[in-house]
Amino acid sequence: MDIYNVTIFGIKLTIKPIAFTIPFIDWPIYWYGIIIATGFLLAIIYGMKNAKRFDVNVDKMLDVVIVTAPVSVLSARAYYVLFDGEKLTSIGDFFGFGKSGISGIAIYGSVIGAVVCGALMCKLKKIKLLDMCDLAALGFLIGQGIGRWGNFMNQEAYGTFTGSSWWGMTSNRIAAEMGSGELVHPCFLYESIWCIAGFFLIHHLSKKRHFSGEIALFYCVWYGFERSIVENFRTDSLYLWGPIRVSVVVSVIICVGAAITLFVIYKKRRTAVKDLDYADMFNYELDDTSASEEVVLEEDINE
Repeated sequence: MDIYNVTIFGIKLTIKPIAFTIPFIDWPIYWYGIIIATGFLLAIIYGMKNAKRFDVNVDKMLDVVIVTAPVSVLSARAYYVLFDGEKLTSIGDFFGFGKSGISGIAIYGSVIGAVVCGALMCKLKKIKLLDMCDLAALGFLIGQGIGRWGNFMNQEAYGTFTGSSWWGMTSNRIAAEMGSGELVHPCFLYESIWCIAGFFLIHHLSKKRHFSGEIALFYCVWYGFERSIVENFRTDSLYLWGPIRVSVVVSVIICVGAAITLFVIYKKRRTAVKDLDYADMFNYELDDTSASEEVVLEEDINE
């Protein structure tokens, strides 16, 4: 069994990636899977408790999740294989049969698969897609914020050397892979903190949601901004061509695209409100004028 001697911000820890082994069948259960499942479960609980606030039927939401969840895992794997250039000799390699499980998935592949499959399921179940996306966006932040600690238990998703004697982390596995015991950026921690903070912030904003799709756009801006920066520190990035990292390109497109969309929608809404206010005031003035004219006419008649 692997044991990692970890030092993170001066704190020394000993961790084991395997939580326990199922007796008789000798099947190891990894902390990575437990943590991912915990994040997924908490996201589902949040969705069930808040579905009504987003005008989403709970039972229909669960139907969408049940179908979308496995599809998102497969799409995460497909995305990784596509850009990593990993050569597969059989279908079993794709699913990790005969190994310790699937080795290599990508979060953007999961999100893309979830959106595409979720859209089809929403159409089938007659759920408003944008409302479902708003609810799902907060679930993503919960899952990502917690799920990143699975990377810590596996000692992966770390970055380049920090050049500091205190800031960063290292372990016997990282030292072996990097060829040095110097501290590296704990990229998993950066993203975990950012996603958890984003959840609380966007959850608060969702209580005053102005239109369907607003929260999903906030998620795209928030997560896309962070990933476009942190991805540059990672040592396990997938590359599009040369030094161009796939996740950086995707993150910038998503972040900028969502930000522009929000700006345009807010501008149109402000213009519409101003036009409405002007019309109301104009009508009110007409009503007052008409009332004044009626008073004058009545006075003339009485005279």
